[in-house]
Amino acid sequence: MILLDRTHKDVKRDDAKPVSVPEPSAARLDQLIAELEARLADIDRQGPTTLASSLSAEDMVLTDVIARLGLSIDIFTLETGRLHPDTLTMIARTETRYGLKLRVFEPEAEAVADYIGAFGKNGFYESLEARQACCRVRKSQPLGRALAGYHAWITGQRRDQALTRERLEQREGDTAHGLIKFNPLADWQWDDVLAYADRFDVPLNPLHARGYVSIGCDPCTRAIRPGEHARDGRWWWETADTKECGLHTPISDNSPVSAV
Repeated sequence: MILLDRTHKDVKRDDAKPVSVPEPSAARLDQLIAELEARLADIDRQGPTTLASSLSAEDMVLTDVIARLGLSIDIFTLETGRLHPDTLTMIARTETRYGLKLRVFEPEAEAVADYIGAFGKNGFYESLEARQACCRVRKSQPLGRALAGYHAWITGQRRDQALTRERLEQREGDTAHGLIKFNPLADWQWDDVLAYADRFDVPLNPLHARGYVSIGCDPCTRAIRPGEHARDGRWWWETADTKECGLHTPISDNSPVSAV
């Protein structure tokens, strides 16, 4: 669990001082929770919906609300084959805590083999094309299978997470999959997420307590230092305007997996 007291939360990492994050007021948190519960209940009434969970704090908050309210929203996660062991443990922890079953989708073995043959296992460090190809194989293509048959899907995206998400809306049209896409935490701050997790004792990925804010695949994720932006821990060798995996800014599934 992330360490905190009544006035601030300390997100700790192994090799840096704790990052102190102001805690939102009780009134603000109460309002955010009420709005979130209403949003998710309304989404549930609109048709078959699924939550895409990365098993990070935001998605655990959404999972907690779905479970507390007894909503019929399904939950899935993408097991890319490169997740951190601490992230993998969250699958069983989530299922045990909430008495539900997560749908787990993995990349196609042949597609992974083709990628490694073209770029190498860790070729994503070498170029943006190689990194996007890896994300396409391990995330975007499995996502398509995970969303089949649904009316809408939900994400834990927030506006303050990244430059690429500053104009994030709570409801979007997902033209790539022909679905409605909801981002019910769009206007939440990181400290709001932590405050909710503390209030409801939400199980959190152990990486958060070590300074990881945005969590993805193990080779592409690191802890941030005090003063760094949350997204500085993802694909740190790239520029801020490219830091998406294709789940939210689609990378064409028709692009060939081949090296330059």
